[in-house]
Amino acid sequence: MAGPFHDARAAAAFRPDKLGKLSLFESARMFCDVYALQPGQAQPGHVHADADKVYAVIEGRCRVSVGAESRVLGEGQVAVAPAGTDHGLLNDSGAPAKLLVFMAPHPSFKG
Repeated sequence: MAGPFHDARAAAAFRPDKLGKLSLFESARMFCDVYALQPGQAQPGHVHADADKVYAVIEGRCRVSVGAESRVLGEGQVAVAPAGTDHGLLNDSGAPAKLLVFMAPHPSFKG
């Protein structure tokens, strides 16, 4: 998406088979995606060795796991997964959820 202003809620795109992921913004240093999860959809646990990730719930609620901790986050709540820490998502609610997801530095950043 071009330009400096975005409507993250409107940009979210749900998919029937897996979580929807749309790039909202990307630079050489970071990126921001919009995730759209139907009930039961997940992002399995994974690790980014050299990048921090931030999950911010903008609609609905979602279970976020960071390391050994797991919490249900609602609208306006944020979780931070430091580099090297396992993290993942599960929409274990009965309603759709939308999140902003930031990661920095961008995996391709060489600065």
